Amino acid sequence: LLDKIDFRFRLIIPIIWDNQQVSFTTRDVTDKSELRYITCPKDREIIEHKHILYGIQENWKSTGICCEGPTDCWRMGTSSFACFGIKYTNEQLRKIAKGFKRVAVFFDTDPQADIQAKKLVADLRFRGVDAFQVIWKGGLLEAMQGTDPGSLKQEDADYIVKQIMK
Repeated sequence: LLDKIDFRFRLIIPIIWDNQQVSFTTRDVTDKSELRYITCPKDREIIEHKHILYGIQENWKSTGICCEGPTDCWRMGTSSFACFGIKYTNEQLRKIAKGFKRVAVFFDTDPQADIQAKKLVADLRFRGVDAFQVIWKGGLLEAMQGTDPGSLKQEDADYIVKQIMK
């Protein structure tokens, strides 16, 4: 227990910013918990996780793939980053606009995620970023219904990344 939070049956995911661990998040491995993710209590974070992005900063180039969470980034590779959910902050928006010239927003397939992805694309375009939402038609989209980028087969994720990075 940490601060009366039970972290059993969770994968601990360090959050690194500027080569320093500043926080952590956890992912339920049983798929039975009400909360899929539980993040470090705010008063224990060195930098609040919603003020930064998840990913490997030194591997980012001018084009990035914006995902919801760490497991999506793991699947989509080193060009990806995450906002720790579909709701992003002004601090995260500024970091994305400053760090990338082109951004593909690849959120989950549920309706609320779709709305937030469209909003993020509009906010990034307003700030001069060439932003677009990843929407795949046909078999791939059908296979993803109710899932997320982290659930893709690696070969499908690799194909999507290759198309985005052209």
